[in-house]
Amino acid sequence: MKIELSDILNIAEYEKARPEYRKRVMELKKHRRIAVGPLMTFVFENRDTVLFQIQEMMRTERLVHDEHIQHEIDVYSHLLPTEDELSATLLIEITEKDKIKPVLDSLVGLTNDSVFFVIGEKEIPASFDEEQSEEGRISAVQYIRWKFDDQDIERMRFGEADISIMIRHPNYHHFTRLTDEQRESIVKDFSE
Repeated sequence: MKIELSDILNIAEYEKARPEYRKRVMELKKHRRIAVGPLMTFVFENRDTVLFQIQEMMRTERLVHDEHIQHEIDVYSHLLPTEDELSATLLIEITEKDKIKPVLDSLVGLTNDSVFFVIGEKEIPASFDEEQSEEGRISAVQYIRWKFDDQDIERMRFGEADISIMIRHPNYHHFTRLTDEQRESIVKDFSE
């Protein structure tokens, strides 16, 4: 469901509501944050997580003018999945400052043909946001999505197959099987 300017709380209202709002979104993200290997984490986005990001950006930057808030809505709304997609923010988490560049350089080429959502034996390649790619470089934050057919969605919805996220890159080959709680949390995105 699209995010409108009328969905955004003004800064004063948001500050009052933030503790409970933040707590609710953090609880939601608990099953939507999936580590794959030691460096990569996928955070599955939906309307609630994107709305939270917009509110937090508005709060941080002290945005009060409608046109500035609308700009944030426009920027973050591309993270919303469509009815037959899942959308995720891929975070490459490198904590040691001196390792950031060498590790990111080793992951150049992380693209559609190296990140998969796996349902049973079926591998569904990710689509990366092309605005983030540059020849010979990779960002530590990537926006990706997967498109599914009706059968894929039904198999996920009813837990008819194991579901995993797999990364098959020459320098990073890991996979994580989703728990039932993770599957149930993200499969709700198909009905929103």
